[in-house]
Amino acid sequence: VTVTMGAAQTRSEHSYQDLSDKTGFSLEQITNLHKRFKQLSGDSETIRNLNSIPDLTDNPIKNQIINAFFDKRNQRNGEVGTYREIGFEEFLMVMSHFRPTSRKTSEEEKKAIRKEKLRFLFNMHDSDSDGTITLEEYRKVVEELLSKSGNIDLEVAKAIADAAMLEVASTNMPDMAPDYFYEGITFEHFEQILSGLEMESRMHIRFLDVDTNTMRCDRK
Repeated sequence: VTVTMGAAQTRSEHSYQDLSDKTGFSLEQITNLHKRFKQLSGDSETIRNLNSIPDLTDNPIKNQIINAFFDKRNQRNGEVGTYREIGFEEFLMVMSHFRPTSRKTSEEEKKAIRKEKLRFLFNMHDSDSDGTITLEEYRKVVEELLSKSGNIDLEVAKAIADAAMLEVASTNMPDMAPDYFYEGITFEHFEQILSGLEMESRMHIRFLDVDTNTMRCDRK
């Protein structure tokens, strides 16, 4: 029995190291997140839905957050579509989009992490996976991000969002009237317009009873 347990522990450590290489999480962070995964799955190997999480009840983008966990685009493997259920690795890959940078993170790595976070945010609102989000969807993105700042109220956020929406439209179709229907914006334009927005604090959120600054679980 001891030999079997030791072998299982070795496999677990090896598996965690692979996950650490893929996600950038430390082994301790992966262990903490695995505990939370098992709580959410009812000690099962997979999760079929996350609708019953109290933390997300009043979140204005609850559905987008939940859907993001089952969105194959967020696994960084080039696949498109939706999972019916996810295992721990898929769960961890999504959580890695909220991983904070450290003092050791190079500028090049910070740029890559920022791009990943923007891609994650873009995917949340590109619900049909066609590579574009409509200007109305874009307005919601900007409102959601800005309204989380304590210095900006919702009306100001809406005004900024509308201005940004028109800027995107005029950049892509300079001759169009402001009320002209525009089909959508690509990730490249989305990234360009949000270039001045600081992403770190806005994607260090608390949900699933996990503090994404430390990746520690609040509940044991």
